Amino acid sequence: MNLEIQKWLYDILVSIKSVNEFVGETRIFEIYESDKKTRRSVEREIMIIGEAVNRIKYADPTIEIANAKQIIATRNRVVHAYDAMDNAMIWNIVINHLPNLKSEVEKLLS
Repeated sequence: MNLEIQKWLYDILVSIKSVNEFVGETRIFEIYESDKKTRRSVEREIMIIGEAVNRIKYADPTIEIANAKQIIATRNRVVHAYDAMDNAMIWNIVINHLPNLKSEVEKLLS
């Protein structure tokens, strides 16, 4: 695996760590939903994750990342349909999908 791909994988991990810091340990949806700064920060990290996955898939399509198409599509939605963001959808990603992606990326880097 080349260094550029490793960097993008590391960027994904940094973004996941940032998301976890933003939402805190309580992980209460109502708090997330009521805090615009946190929502925007999480959305930005989701964009970075999607862009990194997109670059990885373009550079080496043989690298397996589960749900890569959905990750990239979510990035596109955050960027291009910002006015139609569904807070519950983003929250679902944070709670249910980012932990799996984190494990997957850590395995790819090891």
